[in-house]
Parts: sequence; structure tokens; C-alpha cells
Amino acid sequence: MIRVTLPYHLRTLARVNDEVVVTVDGQATLGSVLDALEARYPVLRGAIRDRVTLQRRPFVRFFACREDLSLEPADTVLPDEVADGQEPLLIVGAMAGG
Repeated sequence: MIRVTLPYHLRTLARVNDEVVVTVDGQATLGSVLDALEARYPVLRGAIRDRVTLQRRPFVRFFACREDLSLEPADTVLPDEVADGQEPLLIVGAMAGG
């Protein structure tokens, strides 16, 4: 059981409240959690990652245990605290502007 916290606009899109829970078969990696999230909430496909390349959208960031995983490859293993449900994987909508 992996907890995932979504930003407001993605919660609205998926019609969920604050946090969602997904299950991953095998090792919990950034990519496997995103795969499970998009499988459970198909409306999120293309909103977090590009549908074809599976690359992170420019204004989406990933954090686990106060560590920025946004630039890490999809096969990055998540910390044990996230993998066992103690801490959530945070998906954050970044802001830009002046």
C-alpha cells in the first residue's frame, strides 16, 4: 500500500480527496507507482507524464521523505518509508512566474 498525495488540480480531475492509495506488485519505484496511479485513475494519464514518452510534465514535481525525485529515472527505488505506507509520495504542481 503506497500513499500518494496529489495537488488540488489533479485531485479535482480524478475526483478524489486529499490522498489516494495504490498497490504495486514487486519493488516500489517511481515509475511503478505512477503506473499504478494511472491504472487506478485513467483520467490522470497524460496529466502527470507524457502519454507516449512517459516523461514527467514540466510543472510536476515528485517528493519522497523530503527528497526531490523529480529528475530521477523511473526505475528509482522509493524510500522504505514510502514503500511501506508510513510516508506519502508527494506529487506537487510547481509554479512559475515573476
